[in-house]
Amino acid sequence: MRLATLTTALACTLVFTSSSYATEIFASERAKQIAQDSLIIDTHIDVPWRLMNDWEDMTGSAERGDYDYERAVAGGLNAPFMAIYIPSSYEDNGAYTLANQLIDFVESMVYRAPDKYAIPHRADDLSEHQQQGLISLPMGMENGAPIEGSLDNLHHFFERGVRYITLAHSEDNHISDSSYDIRAQWGGLSPFGEELVVEMNRIGMMVDVSHISDAAFYDVLEITEVPVIATHSSARAFTPGWQRNMSDEMIEALAENGGVVQVTFGSTFVTAQANQHRARIQRLTDEINEEFGEGTEEAEAAIAAMREENEYPFATYEDVLNHFDHIVELVGIDHVGIGSDYDGVGDTLPEGLKDASTFPNLIQGFLDRGYSEEDIDKILYKNTMRVWHAAEAYAEQHKS
Repeated sequence: MRLATLTTALACTLVFTSSSYATEIFASERAKQIAQDSLIIDTHIDVPWRLMNDWEDMTGSAERGDYDYERAVAGGLNAPFMAIYIPSSYEDNGAYTLANQLIDFVESMVYRAPDKYAIPHRADDLSEHQQQGLISLPMGMENGAPIEGSLDNLHHFFERGVRYITLAHSEDNHISDSSYDIRAQWGGLSPFGEELVVEMNRIGMMVDVSHISDAAFYDVLEITEVPVIATHSSARAFTPGWQRNMSDEMIEALAENGGVVQVTFGSTFVTAQANQHRARIQRLTDEINEEFGEGTEEAEAAIAAMREENEYPFATYEDVLNHFDHIVELVGIDHVGIGSDYDGVGDTLPEGLKDASTFPNLIQGFLDRGYSEEDIDKILYKNTMRVWHAAEAYAEQHKS
């Protein structure tokens, strides 16, 4: 049985939600049908942290954010990985407890609506849930801080349904250096991080290389026995010098490993103009403060005027498609997927991909650029599913 509750909404030019904007759906009927018929895996959606700060009922239509049940159904999104995001400030400061609380939020979505949601514990559960008309809520841990140096904690989170770990986030931690942190505490992975990757392989937990430093990325590839994923990263070729995205050399190495890079949507990841916007605003702000004095009425007025003159340069869905094209041209169709980062990038989402209802727009873009339906299915779910199956198979072969 298909999720059909809101498919009629897709026949409209605009899908209106209870959020503050209407999402434009310009996809063809063919693209809409592909979205409804296919399995769509999005490897990174930040609903749990959003609920931590601004609770809403995710079993119907929500007032805020980029994701709710109705928008997921409208967009055909039936396997969104819920990110168990742990800010870097929680390193050695309650990360284990916070992670369990966020997992509780995901479980509560299922408890409140068992006719709408289910938590998968193996890759094949996704297809079974789809046949039952359920949205699967697999989980990934964004930042390995909750492991707290204990493999027992790794096993605990695996038992609770976490199926990948993003080893670090915005700062170096006890596992790995971060792409954002210039300290490079370990020069890559820490000794415990190396041990952790081995154990993650052994139990079937996927390794996520988004957010970690280039050196740590190559350390992971030296150690892992199974393909890895970059759950929400895009191509650095479009944002030169920004380590949070992946260089061509890294994408090629990931493909040699058999892994998948899941392209992410936030404009900062997609275009150099958006990527550099924050730094430009800060530079202009500093210049104004120096001229008028920080905190003065003149400075505040000048800053407000400057911001109006320098509106945020949103990317478009076409810009996002350019990243898919680049990766496919570089390493082939088998190594790219989707990791939107909905609810995780604030108001920086590109035009045409503003929320979870807009996957038909992305699919239309693929069709317009000559991708076959088989290619599209690889992007939507098959490539990511292949890595998940590989992790499970390795674990099965190496049971204690």
